Amino acid sequence: MNTVIAYELPLFPLNTVLFPGMPLPLHIFEPRYKTMINECAREQKPFGVALIRNGAEVGAAAEPHDIGTTARITSVQRIAEGRLNVESIGQDRFRIIELIHDKPYLSAIVENYPMNDNDSINAGLAANRVRPLVTRYMTMLAKAANTPFDHHRLPNDPLALAYLAAIVVQVPLMVKQNLLCMPSAALLLQEEHTLYRSETALLNAMLTRTPADDTSPFSPN
Repeated sequence: MNTVIAYELPLFPLNTVLFPGMPLPLHIFEPRYKTMINECAREQKPFGVALIRNGAEVGAAAEPHDIGTTARITSVQRIAEGRLNVESIGQDRFRIIELIHDKPYLSAIVENYPMNDNDSINAGLAANRVRPLVTRYMTMLAKAANTPFDHHRLPNDPLALAYLAAIVVQVPLMVKQNLLCMPSAALLLQEEHTLYRSETALLNAMLTRTPADDTSPFSPN
């Protein structure tokens, strides 16, 4: 049985859902977050990113959703007026136990929220069903953007594939948050299978639409 260890984590509530393995560039200009990032960079520790439930990114402290992802700083560029351009990448899911308001920035007592079924048969089978849908979806996106896409570069690991699929799919933030909250890799992949079937059909319809399709029967023309 895994031992759950609670620890304190600096929090950055954002209008973004961060997944493990996802790059996250940030431009830091608020004093509280400059303090937080400088501390994290100096002490080589992560900060947590959680989708805002109530509030805004700038101004008074926002209320975050309970499930988020830690971010590891990979580079910091210091620019005028103490502002920072930060490159970071998502690492591990966490669950907020208690918010703490005793610092200039928000922090929380959290516990890690890992998926422990990555090597299960169910996760592997679900990944095999999702892979062709992700391949088709990303191929269509790449074609629309006139950029190359090599489907052989999709990860073989079921959880890595699940997180990549969650990062790539263009859906509302709350849909992405629901994906982040899935308790297992198998369930995440099953949810993505349903999601990708509908989103691939929608994307295909959008990309194959002709100008004539947009002509209303009530058009003055």
